[in-house]
Amino acid sequence: MADSKTLHDVFVDEMKDSYDHEKQLVKALRKMASAASHPDLKEAFTSHLAETQEQVTMLEEVFAMLDLKPRGKHCAGIAGIIEEGNEAIEEMDKSPLLDAALIGGGKRAEHYEIASYTASIAMATELGLTDVAEKLQAILDQEVVCDGKLDELAAKLLPLANAANDDADDDDSFNSASSRGKPAARKRATSTR
Repeated sequence: MADSKTLHDVFVDEMKDSYDHEKQLVKALRKMASAASHPDLKEAFTSHLAETQEQVTMLEEVFAMLDLKPRGKHCAGIAGIIEEGNEAIEEMDKSPLLDAALIGGGKRAEHYEIASYTASIAMATELGLTDVAEKLQAILDQEVVCDGKLDELAAKLLPLANAANDDADDDDSFNSASSRGKPAARKRATSTR
């Protein structure tokens, strides 16, 4: 039979998970900033790295408010998201296409964090930990802003990734057609929207 836990115990486990996921993201954001080819995306990751380091400090303050020593509990959820991003970095050259993959990975991480902090704020509020809930809300607000910045970057950078893909398709079509002495036919997917 499982040990009996209180809502406070579950909340503390959430804080340990959050502390670990933020520390994992500090490392991941450095790698993502280095891998990004577009300067705006590189800047977004670098800027959020500074915020994430601040969030680690804010979580340490939350632990102090709870009279606990800051300690993480391995967050397998964010580890999986980071691993997917690492695979893209390893498999793709620095390019607009890698930038598109990095935006997708960043969005996944932000949504994980938004869900985590939303649940933690609800628990802190239920437990009457108003000061803790306010501190967590400040972190959540930063995550929501970062998610919005990634949306803006997606709107700006995904067309570049698509154009890079079209250019590669044109080169492939040209090379295969010219080897047969025929002009290349251009194929395009059409949308039914």
